[in-house]
Order: sequence, then C-alpha cells, then structure tokens
Amino acid sequence: MSEVHAARRSRLRARRAPAGAEAALVSRSANVRYLAGPAPAGAVLLVGHSGADVLFAHWNPAGDPAGPRPAGDDGLRSVALGTDADPAVTAAAQAARDGAAALSVEEHHLTVARHRAVAAAVPDLVLNDLDRAVERQRLVKDEDEIAALRSAAEITDRALGELLESILVGRTERHLALELERRLVDHGADGPAFPTSVATGSHSGLAGHRPTDRRVEEGDFLTVCLGARFRGYRCQIGRTFVIGTSPADWQIELYEVVFAAQRAAREALAPGAEYRSVDRAARDVLDAAGHGKSLGPVTGHGVGLEIGEDPQLAPTAMGRLGPCVPVTVEPGVHLPGRGGVRIDDTLVVRSPADGGPELLTITTKELLAL
Repeated sequence: MSEVHAARRSRLRARRAPAGAEAALVSRSANVRYLAGPAPAGAVLLVGHSGADVLFAHWNPAGDPAGPRPAGDDGLRSVALGTDADPAVTAAAQAARDGAAALSVEEHHLTVARHRAVAAAVPDLVLNDLDRAVERQRLVKDEDEIAALRSAAEITDRALGELLESILVGRTERHLALELERRLVDHGADGPAFPTSVATGSHSGLAGHRPTDRRVEEGDFLTVCLGARFRGYRCQIGRTFVIGTSPADWQIELYEVVFAAQRAAREALAPGAEYRSVDRAARDVLDAAGHGKSLGPVTGHGVGLEIGEDPQLAPTAMGRLGPCVPVTVEPGVHLPGRGGVRIDDTLVVRSPADGGPELLTITTKELLAL
C-alpha cells in the first residue's frame, strides 16, 4: 500500500503544481489516512513541494510500538512530537525550512485559532486554501478500496442475517444494537462504521433514532441501520421488518412505497447521472404517494473512509456521478407516533456495459415477518 499512498500524494502534488513552490498541510484524519495510511489520532501530513513528505504525530508507544518510521521507498518519513507541540504548526515550520513559498491548508477543517497559530509560526509563507482537493481525489475509488468496501458489506450482511435468525421479541433496542456491533467485530470488522440504529414500534417513526430500553413487541416495525468498518472503509445497510405476525395493510403499503422509491433511485445510478436526478427519482415516487415531506434532505451519499462523504444525492446538489464511485441509496418515510420504513443499500456506480450499479449489501429487501 505504500506505493499506492505515494502515488496519491504525487497526484495531489501535480494538481497543485500551477501554484509553484507550494506545500500542502493535510489535517483531516480521513485525508491523512488516504494519503499516508493508518496514523495516530491527530496526525497531520506535510506534502512537500519537492517530494519530501512528512507525517507529524504524537505517538503512543502502547498503541503503535513500532513508533515513527524513517523515510522509506515511498518517500514518507514520520516525526514524533512532544505532547505540547501542535503537529500542524510544526509541519508549517518544516515547510518554511524546506523552502516552500506558499502553504495550502485545509481551511474547512482547521479551527480559526489553529489557522492563526499556523500563520503566526510562518509569517513569511503565503497561506492558501487547499479547498477540499483531497476529498475530490477520494471521490473515485480504486479496486483495492472497493474490495475493502465489499468485505465490509459482506461482514455487515452476515451480522444482520444472524441476528434475524434469533428470537427478537422481548429484547431491547439497546441490546440488539450491541449484539449487532459485537457480531460485526466477530466476523472481522475493525468496528462499526457508525453508531448502530435499532428502532421498534413508534420509534421507527423517528428519523435518526438512537436505541433505548424499549422492548420489541409483536406487530412492531423493526428498522435497523448498521455498517462495518474494514481496513478503514465503511459501508451502510438499512432494513425494515415486522415482528411476529403478518404485516398490517398500512405497513405493507408504506413499505411498498419506500421500496419503489429506493428501486427508482438505484436504477438512476449511472456514470454521468446528475446527483440531484438520483435524488429526484426517489423523491418523485414518494411525492406521488403523499410522503414527499417525510423524505430527509438527502436520498444518499458517498461512502469510503467516512460515512457521509461526497457526493451528496440531494435536491440542490451539483455534479455528476462517475464510475467507481460508491454511494448509499437510503430513502425513508417516518411517521411520528406510528412507525416508519427505511431501506438503505451501498452500491458502486458502474456503466451499463459493466453490468450497471454493483450492489454490495445483499440482505433481502423483502418485508419479512420475524
């Protein structure tokens, strides 16, 4: 992977070449990992204008016994800092010593106070905005990244499938969420991709619900949203089931509407499709059924080293999908006080010649009575 990371840093450097002798200071943790591999919390990466790249971090010997590494074949060396040193300020000072005339920083990530500290440390350097350049580079995934996402999805499907085979009535939302997260780790995940959501009964009518001690009851809607983190990459799946008995008519009707909206959005995924057109495909179905106002601000989003990264599939989002871009498609309808349905999948955009969108999360979307 070191060669892959070196190539990514070279591409970033090439994109900044018109700025001349400009170094880049990368502070957002997901961006640091993308360009340098796993690193201690709070690490920053200096991408030097001349090809000298340095990782600055506070190393915890217990967490990383190997400690800082000298420069290898990939040209990246690491430097351990004292507890009082700010990695961003230290990296900026290194850029000045290396002869950079300007330094690009992630203004969308640095706090105002930290930006001022960097500027004060290198008054002779021009500070520019890196302007989400790394996030744009991360948008399209290579096959190794997609393979990691595929593995994360397989782990997630397996954990969810096992839970559905167990007795659910009488167990609490919190217990089920913890059980799912334990199963993710048991099957090889680094951990959950995000806090697992389990909602039962009327709680399924609340968007963004967090598990409570409410117990599963006969006739409940059970909505679950979870995902595994594998080698840093994160997927997402959401499913809705009915507990114990045959679904009621209103539950079947609501489920079929959400399923139709989700299918419409999935079918709209193609290279060249506008982000907002994918959102519109789902929103139009829900609007026609009278549930348009129940859909959240986005129909889906990108996934990778983060959940909720670009692109955003939203009504006003600008841009078009490219091949090898992984996204979620996750329309939902939440009826407060009654119940709700969500169906989330993680897919990779592929051209029709390559078989169309690649579905990574394959747990059945049939409305099962458990």
